Amino acid sequence: MISVPARPYPYALDPAHTALVVIDMQRDFIERGGFGDSLGNDVKRLEAIIPTTAALIGLFRAQGWPVIHTREAHKPDLSDCPPAKIRRGNPSLHIGEVGAMGRLLVRGEPGNQIVDALAPLEGEMVIDKPGKGMFWATGLHEQLVELGITHLVFAGVTTEVCVQTSMREANDRGYECLLIEDATESYFAEFKAATLKMIAAQGGIVGWVTPLAALQGAVKA
Repeated sequence: MISVPARPYPYALDPAHTALVVIDMQRDFIERGGFGDSLGNDVKRLEAIIPTTAALIGLFRAQGWPVIHTREAHKPDLSDCPPAKIRRGNPSLHIGEVGAMGRLLVRGEPGNQIVDALAPLEGEMVIDKPGKGMFWATGLHEQLVELGITHLVFAGVTTEVCVQTSMREANDRGYECLLIEDATESYFAEFKAATLKMIAAQGGIVGWVTPLAALQGAVKA
């Protein structure tokens, strides 16, 4: 076991049973002309974490530990997207409509691809999820059980929505979860700060929080 300095207390990382989950680092959320931009958000906030997230992915690849990527993605006919979700948010463009990078949040479209700097390698798992959480309607839990994964390290966007939802889903399924705080971001600084506090509150009710440097130091110790 590797003891990682973290809040609210050290995280016990099990090298043989740990995977990294990188949540939704896709062009639709991170680049101008995508879905996040259509909602009026400052996408530069999310773009800023790409170097740290790339370093985190590199750490896991160097150790030979599994890396899992998710994308919020819907079928082209939108049969897996509730009408209420399409209506919500009052964006300038809705899910499924054509933007600067193709149809928003639709599988196979240019905007639905993970940014080049974080692109999955051959053999890394890529999960297309129709909801905010990574387990709903994806079969991911069964795949993780088959791999013997019990510990999950999280990165990605946005902290308070898809990242936190996925961590809470993982928590309910018994996974020990660690969020790398400088490899996650929100369009709203106050939302990220509040989410980090919620995750580690009450003795780690959802999981642990730590910066990348603390994880790097623990792994290399």
